[in-house]
Amino acid sequence: MNDLLRRALADAGITERDVAARVGVDLKSVQRWAAGRTPYARNRRAVADLLGVDEAALWPQVAERAVAAGPPVPEVMATYAHRWDVPRSAWRLLFERARRQIDVLAFAGLFLAEDAGLLRTLAGKAREGVGVRILLGSPEGARVAERGDDEGVGESLAAKIRNALVGYRPLGEVPGVEIRLHDTVLYASIYRADDDLLINHHVYGVAAASAPVIHVRRVEGGDMASTYLDSFERVWSAAAPVE
Repeated sequence: MNDLLRRALADAGITERDVAARVGVDLKSVQRWAAGRTPYARNRRAVADLLGVDEAALWPQVAERAVAAGPPVPEVMATYAHRWDVPRSAWRLLFERARRQIDVLAFAGLFLAEDAGLLRTLAGKAREGVGVRILLGSPEGARVAERGDDEGVGESLAAKIRNALVGYRPLGEVPGVEIRLHDTVLYASIYRADDDLLINHHVYGVAAASAPVIHVRRVEGGDMASTYLDSFERVWSAAAPVE
């Protein structure tokens, strides 16, 4: 139980529902914070700003850990000028090391769907009990059409997605694999295995394969990975399962 947070809310006349609305999270998250769970750093700062207090006044244990821990652990592990600069071994190791969750968010992700070795890895991980979620753009969606125009490739992006769906089709028969379609503006593609993410940023007029990639790792007290993971969950919740 976080009595410090509860008391600060009462003193400010702010309800848990108010916090959820202002910080941009669901009510259950705020209730878990009040029950004692420590939020991500970004959310801690937002709540502290909302209440007009120092973060350490609400979560003193975080400040104590920061002092004891010394220099911060880096969140960015590697950078690549282009997606095609990422070695195939990096993709293989990313997914092979997963023990809990593999997530893919892209428009097409055709390079994965065409790699039989990586598909076998994803299927094998699912059979081991690792959750596998794949999010692709809807070929008929407005956002895919816009992105195709932005890249100057027109309807070929929708065609790539349809080809990718054919490649991913065998995975759809593996228990633990879920495939959905989204119609969302993507500012980055996300390839996640547990706490490691390869983020392929989208650049106007540039194909994803030629855009930069960063390798981000989720660390205690870090914000960067959680920002991308939160984004994935929002897209996933609004996406439609592939029939």
